[in-house]
Amino acid sequence: MGRRSFLRSGAAAVATAAVTAAAGTLLTSREAEAANRIAPPRQISLLNTHTSERLTAEYWSRGRYQRDALRAINKLLRDHRTDTVYPIDPELLDTVHALQARIGTKTPLHVISGYRSPESNEFLREVGSGVARSSFHMRGMAIDIRAPGMDTRMIHRAALRLRAGGVGYYPQSDFVHMDVGPIRTW
Repeated sequence: MGRRSFLRSGAAAVATAAVTAAAGTLLTSREAEAANRIAPPRQISLLNTHTSERLTAEYWSRGRYQRDALRAINKLLRDHRTDTVYPIDPELLDTVHALQARIGTKTPLHVISGYRSPESNEFLREVGSGVARSSFHMRGMAIDIRAPGMDTRMIHRAALRLRAGGVGYYPQSDFVHMDVGPIRTW
């Protein structure tokens, strides 16, 4: 579990404990754990712009990440150039889920880039600009997205408010980069 995921789950437990304490009782650690298990499920909805594959998946429920949903997400976010599937960091999925909730969209986010193999990353570095040599895409920790019918500036602002990692704004290409690395912006 990453630092931010740990903090989020701890914050949920603290919030539950605060509500319970306000009612005059304190939660035991077992009760806090049970409260976390009944926390609302997390779902994301994505469309891969290169393969036209769509997926709406409940990737976290009953207090844990769902293995089959994670596999399906990994496949959808694979490197479309090499067809390489790589595990996507669940913390990134939590960030995408939080973004979808913040912008209030039920329609799939359009994925421009998910996982990127080292070969694809190097190819993109050679033909373009703005591609990091050791991109978080190569570690399954980054995603480039847009939301159809929504101003990309609004998505960018919402992503910044999450304070969950790196956020890049590419208005000419109409997408926002999000990663779960250090908090930074460009």
